[in-house]
Amino acid sequence: MKITSIEQKVLRVPLREPFKIALREIAFTEVVLVRVQTDAGLTGYGEAAPEPCVTGETTGTVTAALKVLGQAVEGLDPFAIEQAHLKMDRVLRGNPAAKCAIDLALYDIMGKAAGLPVWRLLGGSDPRVQTDMTVGIADSAHMAESARHYVEEEGFRIIKMKVGIDPATDERAVAAVAGAIGGRAALRVDGNQGYTPAIAARMLKVFAAHGVDEAEQLLSARDLEGSAWLRDRAEGVAIMLDEAVHAPADALRACALGAADKINIKLMKCGGLFPALSIDAIAAAAGLECMVGCMLETPVAISAGLSLAAARANIPDTDCDSFRYYDASLVPVQGAFVEQGDVVVLSEEPGLGVSVAW
Repeated sequence: MKITSIEQKVLRVPLREPFKIALREIAFTEVVLVRVQTDAGLTGYGEAAPEPCVTGETTGTVTAALKVLGQAVEGLDPFAIEQAHLKMDRVLRGNPAAKCAIDLALYDIMGKAAGLPVWRLLGGSDPRVQTDMTVGIADSAHMAESARHYVEEEGFRIIKMKVGIDPATDERAVAAVAGAIGGRAALRVDGNQGYTPAIAARMLKVFAAHGVDEAEQLLSARDLEGSAWLRDRAEGVAIMLDEAVHAPADALRACALGAADKINIKLMKCGGLFPALSIDAIAAAAGLECMVGCMLETPVAISAGLSLAAARANIPDTDCDSFRYYDASLVPVQGAFVEQGDVVVLSEEPGLGVSVAW
């Protein structure tokens, strides 16, 4: 079986309401869907969801990169996933979201050829995956009401709230959200690199006082040493790294420095499922758990992230919630999974289990 063609399509979808984090405010998601054809008649779908503040990519860079990457992998056997990544890395440095789109399409083809869903192809035995729900930065009353709704009315057992713009505002918001959920769900915070080490150390005391159990990427992605310093002053709050860990080499350095208790794997940061498996293996060997997160993705990439989590015991939960931020009828993707409260049940359909109206 050989890859014969790679096509791409840009998709722009407005969010139900703007989503604000320390890095920027987002009103819509814009992704690039990819379709890979083979001479065996099998078709695979992938997705790139660029995030300029994290990977340095835009829709324009992804569409340009995919032309180069597509030529590099054309003619390969889709099962030769390592060779595909070696060729992509040889012709183009970086561009992980663009590489992820091709990686996911190849896994989709492999699953279809084997007659297995990707989560089984990767070694999974249970299709059920727990996910959290994220509350973006807003006034504290709105954040508290959103968290209450997700816990009381939708059954979420993990709430993640964004912080990192202003410590005083963050302190009020954490208090309000903690009061609204009243210990009925785990509470986590994500600073998106918004704090200095001194402010982060002070805020960890605030987080601990309100029952926060995990704090994600409080410091600059470049400051792994600072994260290690902060971890020694964490007041019992687990330190998670996100933007600081893109590639397996980043995970290795973070583990060596003792900079984290947990690593957030995002397929768009690392380049797809193949490198993500390496990140998880490094973390597991060092005694760290991982989480699978997401950018503002469609069910194509969300299904892949959930499949990774379902296949690895070292990934107990996920932050794969972005498909809830927009009207599903605006996205030409169906299938993949069903929701049961805060548990997502993956499809038994071969490949990623998605149907894409191209």
